[in-house]
Order: sequence, then C-alpha cells, then structure tokens
Amino acid sequence: MLYRFLISTLYGACLLVLPGFVASRSAWAQYSADKPLGAVAQSGLPAYLQHAGIDQNLNHALPLASPFQDETGATVPLGRYFAQRPVVMALVYYHCGLLCPQVLHGMADALRQTGFTPGKDYDVVVVSFDPADKPADAVEAKQHFLNMMDNPAHAAAVHFLTGSQTSIDALTQAVGFHYVRVPGPDGKLTQFAHSSVILIATPDGRLSKYLSGIAYQPRDVRLALVDASGRKIGTATDLVLIYCCNYSPTTGKYTVSILRVMSFAGLITLFVVIGMIFLLSRKPASIK
Repeated sequence: MLYRFLISTLYGACLLVLPGFVASRSAWAQYSADKPLGAVAQSGLPAYLQHAGIDQNLNHALPLASPFQDETGATVPLGRYFAQRPVVMALVYYHCGLLCPQVLHGMADALRQTGFTPGKDYDVVVVSFDPADKPADAVEAKQHFLNMMDNPAHAAAVHFLTGSQTSIDALTQAVGFHYVRVPGPDGKLTQFAHSSVILIATPDGRLSKYLSGIAYQPRDVRLALVDASGRKIGTATDLVLIYCCNYSPTTGKYTVSILRVMSFAGLITLFVVIGMIFLLSRKPASIK
C-alpha cells in the first residue's frame, strides 16, 4: 500500500512538473516587445504626446563610445561606466519640475531597498536628454539623488551626465526613448513630454530590462539586477524567485507564474518521493 501511495504521488508530481517546464519555455512567447510600454494608455493621448513613448530594444547595445560630460565637466565615453557590474539607468532632464523628480525618487527608493550595494553590485547612470543641461545642473541633481538614497558614500558609483544633441540622439535611439518638446508655463518650448521608465543594462552595455512607472518594486529591481548580472549577484532565493516569476516587457514588471510555482513544488515532491523509495528499498542491515 505504501508503494502504491508513493507511485501515485510520484505520478502526480510529474503532472505538476511537466506543464511548468513547458510553460517556462513558452512564457516568453506570450509577451511581445514590439509595443512600447504604456501603449494602451498612450492610445487616448493627443497625437503629439503619442510620440513620447518607449520602443523596447531588449538586448540592444548601447552607444558606449558616445561622449558625455560627467559632473566635473570632463568628457568621458558612456562605456566608462560599464564592464564590471550591471547598470541602472534613467533618462531625465534636470530642469524638469514634475515627472523626472518622481522617476528619480522612485529609483532611489527602490535601490535603497534591494539589499544590494552601489559600486559593489551595480552602478547608477543618469543621463539628461536636454542639451541645455550642464555639469553644474548634474552636480545638483546627483546630490539630491544621493540624499534620497540616504548614503552620500555611494557617490563614486552614481553618475549624472550631460551631453550634446548628437550623443543624446545616439543614446535615446538605442534605448528607444522618445520625447517631444512642449510649452512650459511661459509658453516657450522649454519642457518635454516623455515616458517614465528606468532601465537595467548588462555589464557589457546591453539593455536587459525596462521597468515602467514612477514607483518601482524593490523585488523587481533586485531580480532585474540579478538577471542582468548573469546570476553573478544575488542568492539562491533570488534564483528561485526568477524561476517562479515572469518578466513581462509589456508591463515592465515581474509577475508570479502559477504554473512555475506548481512545477517547482512538484519538483520538490518528486525528489522527496524518490528519496523515500530509495530509503525503503534498501535492505536492512543484518544484526549480528
């Protein structure tokens, strides 16, 4: 009777595991990166604002040779900040009075809660897409960002850049980041309409994840960093979570996959049953 129970449990575990593995192979196919983040929400916007969306260029190489100015005014290639660690990026403009501060606040808040350390596990690169912004503006914006992260010691791993229109165009086109000039309170075209998103890039400068909105889940940011690092950072728990969650390019978020959770539970049950069968099948040691 015990063996029948174990065999039936083993069969049930297999039924749980197999659909999960099939689903894990097809999960990526159900999401398409062809549509920009927020495409549905943008459909009801005025025509000129519909050009301020995101085209998700996942796995696309960033223009690492493009020159930008750091906070000191020194000209550096974008690739200066890539090689060793994944990079969290944001495209903003430093004189923005509405959306950009919220993006940076959400970014700093999420990074502070990931449990990872800037300069050890990841770097931060924020680039202004307004050529009118200067290094002095970057200094002020960086200091405010560090204050939001509650640790000025992270300054060496946080970089706020400005650049020419040529360099900005190269970066925004590679990222798929579209923006349009709009009139400010004075009627002059001094402001921009743009999407709110942060980007996770691999150490070799390829786009790995787009996380949309202005409030980013620390769990999503952590898993995105683990993914971008090639599993070189993080814990065994992170790997389990990555397996049990799907990243949706359409929403820019990680969501729990019920089938994957079931398959993981089934896999554990499978190993437990196999172990029990092995132990029960062993002949008892003879008593001398």
